[in-house]
Amino acid sequence: MHNVVVTGGSRGLGLAMSSTLAGAGYRVIAIARSNTEELAAATRSAAAGSGAIEFRACDLSDLAQIAPLVHTLRADFGPIYGLVNNAGLGTGGVLGNMRNEDIERLIRLNTISPIVLTKYVARAMMTQRAGRIINIASIVALTGYSGLSVYSASKASLIGFTQSLARELGPLDITVNAIAPGFISTDMTRELSESQREKIARRSALRRLADPLDVARSVEFLLGEAGRNITGTVLTVDAGTTA
Repeated sequence: MHNVVVTGGSRGLGLAMSSTLAGAGYRVIAIARSNTEELAAATRSAAAGSGAIEFRACDLSDLAQIAPLVHTLRADFGPIYGLVNNAGLGTGGVLGNMRNEDIERLIRLNTISPIVLTKYVARAMMTQRAGRIINIASIVALTGYSGLSVYSASKASLIGFTQSLARELGPLDITVNAIAPGFISTDMTRELSESQREKIARRSALRRLADPLDVARSVEFLLGEAGRNITGTVLTVDAGTTA
């Protein structure tokens, strides 16, 4: 059974990924600061199928916890086949009004933490000469959105990271890709008003918002055999908002 680490795996997109991948036969190691009732229910459901979900608590914004976390995961579960860097903050705000500490907190969790986590996981993958890394970016990294300048910057950095790391690790048969979801119904988009959500849906080619399951299935595709020759790409899942 392949082990796949999903950060931010206790709710929203991460929960959808954890459930979907466990259903596909993976052992998902869901990383979050705390467990949730929804993840606990998904864990019980996965136990009845061919996959599994394991929860491990970690505050990824504390960089000192990351190396010991990866060491423990490898000791407990063996080789790590996949890493999905999904955890992040969706804090919005006009740049001129944002506190410096909020900017630093967002960049630390959205950019620095996944880079550091990937460093330690990739070391193990390099020894195995196999692995899949998927970074969850956002369409606002490419299009921009008023009030999300810092968030957009953090997600744009993941795209550059993805493309360069794909070249570094490609000779070792490790793929690195990014997924750029559009505005999806999760905790991060509940700050938007109903009129804003309707406006975004009207602008999309399919006249609707994408669903967390759409993103989860895209992750499953990139982890599977069908994605073995796809690397350094950004897969957009936005119901045609950027079409």
